[in-house]
Amino acid sequence: MRPASPGESHRHHDAVPAPHLEVLAPGVAVWVGQGGFGRPNAAVVIDHDGLTVVDTLMVASQWSPFAAAVEAIGRPVRRVVLTSSHIPFVGGTSCFWAAGFYGTETASELLDLPPNVAGYRRLVPALAHEFDDDLRTRPISHVVDRDALLTDAVVVRITGGQSAENLVVDLPGAGVLLAGSMATFGTTPLAFDGDPGRWAAELYELASAERIVVPGHGPIGGSADLLILADYLSACAAGHIPSGPWDRWSDRHFDSINLERAAMLADGDLRLPPSLLALLGLR
Repeated sequence: MRPASPGESHRHHDAVPAPHLEVLAPGVAVWVGQGGFGRPNAAVVIDHDGLTVVDTLMVASQWSPFAAAVEAIGRPVRRVVLTSSHIPFVGGTSCFWAAGFYGTETASELLDLPPNVAGYRRLVPALAHEFDDDLRTRPISHVVDRDALLTDAVVVRITGGQSAENLVVDLPGAGVLLAGSMATFGTTPLAFDGDPGRWAAELYELASAERIVVPGHGPIGGSADLLILADYLSACAAGHIPSGPWDRWSDRHFDSINLERAAMLADGDLRLPPSLLALLGLR
């Protein structure tokens, strides 16, 4: 692991280094991807009995070096916390075969189903060749149905909006929130099976305490970044995205999906947005 250099900011950077395991705070290391959708982040927490991994990245070129860096710490992985059932966060679960897997009831149900490999090939065409037809993920072994103190360092909290149920990992002693799937900084979120309005409300609540925030996609930030993301999602829920900080984000083709999803939910329609199906080549 490479410790952060003195005075190095954990705010947004123009130059994104190659992913590596970097010490963020005592006992906390993060693996930061390279920005846009499909380049996710993960983290590892050093606990008294071993390691807690948070999310497992998406494809082998991401999870293999991450798993190797985690192994190099020299302590067993006791727990893996999954903040969502979506492939960017669960693709590498097979790397940690001896761990207990913690997730919500929704994640448990969805991870019992085969992943939509063809869909992710279309969503992330640059990595399409890395999605194996026989991709399988590990099931949830421990369902989290309430906020819980998982270890002396790790608090898991139930939230939602990115999907029906999500988890975030709070590290009160380190002043760090591992927001996982609930946060994307510098890139457009994708709420195809979520609820933009609820997602925004949950983010406003998470932003009420100032701390370092590690998103599921994008560079490390803070509570101010959660507020910007919440404002964007609130705009989606309201049916119009005005000019704002998100003008500089990547993956703005997701705007139409987020707007359509919010409008459909307002009409009581829980189906997947047609704009998503079109992106996936299904209509």
